[in-house]
Amino acid sequence: MILVSACLAGVNCKYSGGNNEVRELKELAEQKNAVLVCPEQLGGLPTPRLSSEQRDGHVYNTAGQDVTEQFETGAKQALKICLEHHCDCAILKSYSPSCGCDGIYDGTFSHTVIPGKGCFAKLLEEQGIPCMTAEQYLKEKNK
Repeated sequence: MILVSACLAGVNCKYSGGNNEVRELKELAEQKNAVLVCPEQLGGLPTPRLSSEQRDGHVYNTAGQDVTEQFETGAKQALKICLEHHCDCAILKSYSPSCGCDGIYDGTFSHTVIPGKGCFAKLLEEQGIPCMTAEQYLKEKNK
């Protein structure tokens, strides 16, 4: 079983209220081969919500509010779902403060990417569950 960021499968859970649908990932979910999670929603944040980024070990939204607790709570809940479904890998949204596994935005809200991992991606890594972006998944799939 594969865990997938829900926004990548077409679920309208992105901070803006939209999604980041990738057709192939939506098809995985429709075929019941993927478990979908949105750590931000699992942490109690609404959709839509203010955009958030990591800075200095915390997560802040564009209003300057520290939302680290919600992100960490959501990451723990998403990990629990991942383990309950025996997922052996995860396909996550690039640069997200929750799901970024190939870098994260730097906290300046200027679309600047720095090395780092989102809250949820860190937990998955600690559990030995490999993560990749949708772009990496598609590249591997189309080899």
